[in-house]
Amino acid sequence: MKAFSTAVLLLISLSGAGPVLPPGQVHAEKPGEAVHEFNEPLKVTIILQRIYLDGEMSEEKVVETVWSLEDFWAKYDKWQLVDMDAKMAVFRQDVDDISPLLKANGYFGLSDEGVLTIFNGRPDGSNIIQSFFQIDLGRLESIKRDQLKKGIPIRSKQCYEEVLETFKPYTVKDLH
Repeated sequence: MKAFSTAVLLLISLSGAGPVLPPGQVHAEKPGEAVHEFNEPLKVTIILQRIYLDGEMSEEKVVETVWSLEDFWAKYDKWQLVDMDAKMAVFRQDVDDISPLLKANGYFGLSDEGVLTIFNGRPDGSNIIQSFFQIDLGRLESIKRDQLKKGIPIRSKQCYEEVLETFKPYTVKDLH
């Protein structure tokens, strides 16, 4: 919290919003704890980055009006501050789920080289989102090969994890 408060104070001083700690605007709610309030609101662009299990990142941009550091920090306490300047703050959060893109249109399939791959849409050699590992096609049962050829839809984190676990034993072993 101290690093964040310092960053916000730096942000305020750089923004020209007046003195960093205006007289009469700093008071303690608890002994030893200062609450920072401002005479005028500070407008800050906030970028919220969500990183999903499949490596996809989404960004949401919002403009915040900051009156109190405590309230501002409380709103973003589950986020990691990754960048900040005079008019912008970037927060990042790891999401324990697959991305909305995968849920809507992601399919497991095989690349032309036999690599387990996620495609945006049914597997066709293009629109690759993510590649995992080489599959030993000689050991793979024909029913599983057919499933991958048609594409296995990814609708949930559970499905994503189950498909990876199902095909992991068919990974080509490096003989070196």
